[in-house]
Amino acid sequence: MITHALYLNSEFVTTGKSFPVRNPATGETIALMSTGGGRERVAQALADAHAAFYSWRNLTGRTRGDFLLKVAAEMERRKDEFARTITLENGKPLAQSAGEVAMTMDHLRWFAEEARRGYGRIIPPQAEGKRHLVIKSPLGVVAAISPWNFPLVLAVRKVSAALAAGCTVVLKPASATPLCAVLFAECAHAAGLPRSVFQLVAGPAGEIAAEFLENPLCRKITFTGSTEVGKKLIAGAAAYVKPLSLELGGHSAVLVFDDADLDRALEQTMIAKYRNTGQSCIAANRIYVQRGLAERFIPAFVERVNALKVGNGLEPGVEIGPLINPAAVDLALSHIADAQAKGAQLLCGGQRHGDAGSAFLAPTVLTGVPGASLGMCDETFAPVAYVNVFDTEAEAVARANDTSYGLAAYVFTSDLNRAFRLMESLEAGMIGINDGVPTTSNAPFGGVKQSGWGRELGTEGLDAFLETKHVSLSLG
Repeated sequence: MITHALYLNSEFVTTGKSFPVRNPATGETIALMSTGGGRERVAQALADAHAAFYSWRNLTGRTRGDFLLKVAAEMERRKDEFARTITLENGKPLAQSAGEVAMTMDHLRWFAEEARRGYGRIIPPQAEGKRHLVIKSPLGVVAAISPWNFPLVLAVRKVSAALAAGCTVVLKPASATPLCAVLFAECAHAAGLPRSVFQLVAGPAGEIAAEFLENPLCRKITFTGSTEVGKKLIAGAAAYVKPLSLELGGHSAVLVFDDADLDRALEQTMIAKYRNTGQSCIAANRIYVQRGLAERFIPAFVERVNALKVGNGLEPGVEIGPLINPAAVDLALSHIADAQAKGAQLLCGGQRHGDAGSAFLAPTVLTGVPGASLGMCDETFAPVAYVNVFDTEAEAVARANDTSYGLAAYVFTSDLNRAFRLMESLEAGMIGINDGVPTTSNAPFGGVKQSGWGRELGTEGLDAFLETKHVSLSLG
């Protein structure tokens, strides 16, 4: 069995310790991932990244961008290998893995161009004999911590933005899904990225995060994961006043109004809910349908959900793969049982998928779900949809905003006036109007409330890794 290496100081290092990486569809161990060395190894990676920072930052943005384009070209050459690896370690259907690879390459190419645009400005003086300039400078060494649900794209959107800005990066991928990060390191190496500009560590999350937090050479941490872990990072960073970018949990609402295009609302809501087997931070968890359309929308939605093909993501035509592990199914089933106990009606699913395995959950729809149910208070990271009926726009907005999260929201309407009202009144960092897939490389990604701090992608994605400096110049 292959033991995959860490990528340290531009060398692939296989240690004497490793942990297993399992295929969630079968439960089988598919590879081993090197670990070991404790915090000392992470500290050395940060020191090497710090040493590399000064020469990397002094390259022109265009030169840094050219390196990113070379990495993207290497990924393009190996895109099928990347997609298969994502499916093997994450479980998502192969077509969706291919889509993740394509978006990752687009992120690299976007930030390759954006590297040229770390703009400052000149400010008109208020006193004679002075001039004021604002300049942007890279922060320094960045620690990136990425999740398992989109193991490639959510890692690379951090890495590519930080590298474009002139920072050096140490990446810690999720232990469940480190293999595509190793492939990315191979592409970075093949592209000739300068020594220690990008490195890859793996192992116990708490131990590595502690070194990132406490080591003064690490100037920023960028993290995607649960709100619970995000709060721990905030507490740890407080002692060192260390900057954080946090993309945390979501609990997205979908509002389907009577005047919506029914077919489009169904199609896009299906994508927003069931893409990546419901394991998405911007997944549609709570679906609210206006009463005049509910009798048509809900049966049609259930019919489409029942038609979803469940199975191993490598099989042709599969649309719903396994959850990341059997425990994730247990948690989803507890949310379903709680909703039913409180009066919700189960329309389909609600149990493990009998023909697939212990990590597979049948796509599920419930309706009449009370607001106090577990799944209406916290995201159900699974192919489970809660569908309720509303009467007025004001009611819909109030129910959509009745959460401590605010990552994404979705609206389906043909009323332009309503669309503008809702984009202003909904408390979410991203809003899809008649669109279930709002994410794009050139627009900011992030949330409000307990869904996180800061933004990734777009011009904001580069700004996240730049310091703003004011220069006052006396002409005296």
